[in-house]
Amino acid sequence: MAKCGWKETGTAMYRWRVKSLAPWAIGPRVGIAAAAAALAVFALRAQDPVIRVNVNLVRIVATVRNRAGQLVGALKKEDFEVSDNGVRQEVALFERQTDQPLSVALLIDVSGSTAKDLKYEIDSASRFMRALLTQGNPKDQVALYAFDDEVWLVNNFTHSYSQLEASLKRVHGTAGTSLYDAMWLAATEGLEPREGRKVMVIVSDGGNTTSSKDSHQALQAAQLANAVIYPIVDLPITSDAGRNVGGENALTFMAEGTGGRTFFPSSGPQLDRAFDDIIDELRTEYLIGFYPKAVPLTKDRFHRLTVRVSSPGLQVSARNGYYGEAESYSGSADDRISLKPEMRSPKKKP
Repeated sequence: MAKCGWKETGTAMYRWRVKSLAPWAIGPRVGIAAAAAALAVFALRAQDPVIRVNVNLVRIVATVRNRAGQLVGALKKEDFEVSDNGVRQEVALFERQTDQPLSVALLIDVSGSTAKDLKYEIDSASRFMRALLTQGNPKDQVALYAFDDEVWLVNNFTHSYSQLEASLKRVHGTAGTSLYDAMWLAATEGLEPREGRKVMVIVSDGGNTTSSKDSHQALQAAQLANAVIYPIVDLPITSDAGRNVGGENALTFMAEGTGGRTFFPSSGPQLDRAFDDIIDELRTEYLIGFYPKAVPLTKDRFHRLTVRVSSPGLQVSARNGYYGEAESYSGSADDRISLKPEMRSPKKKP
């Protein structure tokens, strides 16, 4: 296979396609009269001053714990304070213990470094999926990904536990680890187009050896997809020597940035407990939304979010920001040009 400017073994090959709302982009099946009408509309728009109103609802999924680490699920809307780039915002949407449908991308590291624990990880993941899909919203769905030096879509989003269980039994792998490619693809191609709450659960030792993406790109993709990351770090040994501490820290950083939590189970029962804790959090989440108002723009598209509660002694976990407008933007919405990645999909397991 000839090289094309990206790694041959990576699955995140993409090229950029420019999309514009220019009037000459009208398809050939539209008549000349329709094209002329469209041009007239654009001409009228050009004569009038452009008034841009941000009507995008920013959604935040949050969990709250007390000093003892117990989940707190009975707070009210007025107990929360949300700030966007330092400016307090009015909470327009609030749901306690929200039952909005879940889309969970479950990513399992099947590289050589996790081979000794793979069987138990698969068994534990199977129990997690059963509990998640039999106890929650009937619209909850799970997609299953596996990754070694490549990324495999083992099963697309479904509510069928039996289908997922059968797919899980086919999981196996070897060689390197494309952790960040797997996260990037699961976010951009799997989670981003979906409605409702979105979660990425990653079972891995944190190693990354063959990705074409880096940790920043993986985190950005998750934040753009509004996904919460829950890493479950497989510890090959208990001492720091020989462990991928850097990879573990990167996963922890990404989890905290999206409002998730990292687990470090050292035994089989602790792995089951980690999956149980994730389900408990998903069933005790708050859904908070606001329409950004009077937010000072910076040159950075990333808006910093702060979520607090009025009660002392409570700790909030929520994403630390979102990608929105920056001060460098000018022009009308119709002139906006967007860049959309055109990706090669993750492979499907035979």
